[in-house]
Amino acid sequence: MRGIQRARYRTSLTDPEPLQPGTVYELTIDLSVTANVFLPGHRIRLEVSSSNFPRYDRNTNTGKTIAADTEDDLAVAVNRVHHGPAHPSRLVLPLVERPQTEHPTATEEPT
Repeated sequence: MRGIQRARYRTSLTDPEPLQPGTVYELTIDLSVTANVFLPGHRIRLEVSSSNFPRYDRNTNTGKTIAADTEDDLAVAVNRVHHGPAHPSRLVLPLVERPQTEHPTATEEPT
């Protein structure tokens, strides 16, 4: 599952709003349509990153349009995931019941 959200476009794709340092923002990141079967003992991991280049265009973190940035315009981004009573964070994974099949999956024992 992958999702991407350039934070300055968090409320609108046409009217960017730069982030202000020290301010906490709520972001909703759509992981797109996908399906995974989680069996007992499986684990999931959530990674937050400033980049996934070359899969997605790089973010130079300047607030300029991507085409206007140069190699000299790179800025370091600091990402923080706030969690706890004041800033509850969550990962929502919808549950879809699997229909019973006549054929066992690779991890099920035949009956």
